[in-house]
This record gives sequence, structure tokens and C-alpha cells, in this order.
Amino acid sequence: MIFRQLFHQETGTYTYLLASRKGGEALLIDAVLDRTDRYMQLLDELDLKLAKVLDTHVHADHITAMGELRDRTKCVTVMGAEAPIDVVSMRVQDGDMVTIEGIQLETLYTPGHTIDSYCYRMDDRVFTGDTLLIRGSGRTDFQSGDSRAAYDSIFTKLLTLLDETLVYPGHDYKGDTVSTIGEEKAFNPRLQVANADEYAAIMDNLNLTDPKIMDVAVPANITMGLGQSDAEHPDWALTVGQLMALQEQSDVVLVDLREDSERGSYGQIPASVHAPYGRLEVLIGAGGLLRGMAGASAKPLVYYCAYGERSAMAVQASQEGGLVNVSHLVGGIAAWIEAGGPIETV
Repeated sequence: MIFRQLFHQETGTYTYLLASRKGGEALLIDAVLDRTDRYMQLLDELDLKLAKVLDTHVHADHITAMGELRDRTKCVTVMGAEAPIDVVSMRVQDGDMVTIEGIQLETLYTPGHTIDSYCYRMDDRVFTGDTLLIRGSGRTDFQSGDSRAAYDSIFTKLLTLLDETLVYPGHDYKGDTVSTIGEEKAFNPRLQVANADEYAAIMDNLNLTDPKIMDVAVPANITMGLGQSDAEHPDWALTVGQLMALQEQSDVVLVDLREDSERGSYGQIPASVHAPYGRLEVLIGAGGLLRGMAGASAKPLVYYCAYGERSAMAVQASQEGGLVNVSHLVGGIAAWIEAGGPIETV
């Protein structure tokens, strides 16, 4: 496995790069915007393809690199279902699995620091974001923070993991890089409490100042989705109403770009062809399924995903590859369901 812990000095932020092998797919956790060139350099040096980038929550102390990395690499962006952001490729919930080639992360919903805070467990380690720090824990006094929710998240979701589980936090300000669940149980001063009230008494009286760039970072991080001028391009973007009308007038081929786990949770639009976004390069290439379908009939291809980000990028890639008569569903299956469109189980 390839594992790198990268540090952003100005904000004390840790970013994590994961991959199963050189030349394979990679995933980044909590990437910082002004380190984007370094991430791209490292991906190139290790011959890695960035498949997914995820943030553990909406950050207040730095601007995320998720949008920039998506624009440069066409990777999938991932955040929790509760994140108050405009557009993201995938939204996860407690217990979901985030996967790339050879790597699987279990999603743990851990609200408290913020309402949208998540941790991610992988084999012998857990990436705790700002929920649990080394000999500390994330503040709970802004962004819908809740000290009692944080106590519950830490004590029921994290401290129940094996003592040997490695703890990789989202920040450190003292030079520490890694801890274990057992160490934090024994030595973290904020965790030496008997109940949620005692923990809240500590957290509610820290009297911390706001992060220096919070007023800039939070608005930037909640609007990092694919620009609406791209997602709603008039030449190849369809609303739910337009797609329903098109289905009545002619045959269309609906192409579901989501992963198996998403399809299992939310179903699909009836009669869809499954073509996972992660395999798009192969599927639209010579001999690929989508290229063959586009060439074998005059039927238009209509891509859709969860919220419209992957499908918009897929249209752009398909057109660049020479496929014509390709469009996508704005807002994805979420918009389709909200409008009362039919769904079938997978």
C-alpha cells in the first residue's frame, strides 16, 4: 500500500494520500487548495490516477482543494450527506463504504465538531478529521457544533475501536503525527471524563477565537461544486421535465454512472444501463460499451449520477472523445426522485 501523510504548515492540516499500488487509483483526504500543485506532482511521481477526494467536513480554517482537483483530474468528490455544500459527486452516510482499487474505507458519522463531521476507518487505522485529535478534540463552538454530540461520537464510535487502531487526525499543532485509540483513552485530557456533561463543561468553556480565514473558507468550501454554467449547459443538459418529455417522444438510452452501493441504496431509473464513472475512459474508448452503443443506434445517450456532477463531466469527456448526441440529467437521480419519477430496485 502507498500511504503518505502530508502537512500544511500554515493551518496545521494533515492531508492523506492512499493507494494500493504504484500505477493504480488514489484517494486524497482533506486536501488543501494551496497545496494542489504538490498533490499533482506526487500523483505524477507515483504514477497514480486520482479517483476520489473526500473532506471529513466543511472546513473553516482552510479552503478545500476538492473543486480544483476535480477540475484538473475529473475525480469523484465525496462528502457526508449532511454537508451544506452546493454540489458534490457522492454523499455518504454512516456505514457506507468508500472504495477505490484495492482500498476500502468504512464511513463513520461523527457529528459534534460540525454537524457534517465524518471519520473513515481502514483496516488498522482511522482518519478522524477534527473529531478526535492527538491529546485533544475538535472544538464545538461554531458551524452547528454540539459538545454532547461530540462526546457521543468519540465515545461510541471511536473509542470502541480496537486499542491498537492507529489514529490519524485532521490537524496537529505540536508536531505529533499519529496516535492510537488506546493512547487517547489513557492520555487525552479531554477524554478523562465520566459523562457527556463533564465533557461539555470542558468544551463549552474553551473560549477560542475563530479561525483567521473562517469568513472566507466556509463560503468558498460550500460553493466548490461544478459551476452551474457547466452542469446546466443548454446544449447538453436536461431537466427532469425535459427528460420525461424526451422519453415520450423517442427512445433514449439512460446510462447510470453511479457505483453499485449507490444503486443498491437508491435504486435506478427504469431500464438504465449501468456504466460506472470510474470506468468511463474505457467505456467511451475504442471498443468500449458506450462508444459501441452510440455508434450502433441513433438513440441519444442520457447520463445520470447522484447529483449531476459526474454526469456533466462524463458528457464533456465523451464529447472530447468524439461521441455526439450525449446529454445528462441536471441534479441527477436526486432531482428525479424529488420530482416523483419512477424508480426500480437494483
